This record gives sequence, C-alpha cells and structure tokens, in this order.
Amino acid sequence: MTDQLGAIFTTSPTTVTWVLVYIVVQRLGELVHANRNTKRLLGEGGQEHGADHYHYFIFLHSAWIAIIALLVDPLHTIHPAMLALFVGTQVLRIWTLASIGRWWTTRIISAPHFDRVKRGPYKYISHPNYLVVILEIAIVPLMLGLPWVALVFSILNAILLRHRIGVENKVLGERG
Repeated sequence: MTDQLGAIFTTSPTTVTWVLVYIVVQRLGELVHANRNTKRLLGEGGQEHGADHYHYFIFLHSAWIAIIALLVDPLHTIHPAMLALFVGTQVLRIWTLASIGRWWTTRIISAPHFDRVKRGPYKYISHPNYLVVILEIAIVPLMLGLPWVALVFSILNAILLRHRIGVENKVLGERG
C-alpha cells in the first residue's frame, strides 16, 4: 500500500482525480458560502450554538479528504452504479441548499425571529444536508475502493452528528 501512497499527485489526471477535485472545490465553495451566510445571520441578530464541537467537523472532513487522496489508486475503476449514487447525493445537496437558501451555514445560527425552512427536502426530513454528508462519507470511499475509510469515517461522523443534531434540535425546538 505504501508504494502507492499519494500516487494521485504523481499521475496524469483520471476520473478518480476529477472526483476528488470536485469534492475539494465543492467543499471549499460551501465554506465560503456558509461563512458569508454566518456573518450576515449574526449581523441580523442570530446567535451561534454548539460552537464547541465545530472544529471537530472541520478536522473530520479534512482528514477524510486527505486520507482518500493519500491512499486512493488513481487508476481505480469507478463502478457506474456507485458513480450514480454519488451524483444522486449531489442532486440532493443542491436541492437542500436551494431550499434553505440564505439560512444555510455550516454552523448552528438561530434567533427567535428567523424563519424555519419547511420546503424542499425539509418537508420530508429534518436534516437533509446531514443525510447528504452521511451518504457521501460512505459512498465516496466505497466508490474509490477504500471500504475501511468508509467504515471508520462513517462511525466518527455518526458520533459527531449525534451530538450536533441534539444541539440543533434543541435550538429549533425553542423556535417552535
């Protein structure tokens, strides 16, 4: 395995390379968008909740991407069904972000006068973006031939999400 460590950085771009580039660009774009929304929501009287665990999510997601990039075989064949599942998660992500709009952020920002989103996927499930992340953390490494990465990071993500969803549900419950 160590003979291939970081092989993605020394080979010509492949489909695997482009999947990872997409993930990195998508995540960085989300952070820029989320930070803009966070600043605006705080400026409109919002208050952050659960900030004590936020850095763990940043570390988890960064480590997930880094480990995949270091261990993946850039010549791995991506099964079309796995790619379709991945694309499906991205469609759900876009629908989720479009539905929550100006309220979307990677932090928990709330105020009594903030609207509660109940359209799009939010009509059917409470936390559709967390569903996207759960699916993505499992599907991407499985798609790229790294099942143990899917297992380990899915467990770690579940531990963090259990706490975060509890905090978020409490905050949302206070808003009615």
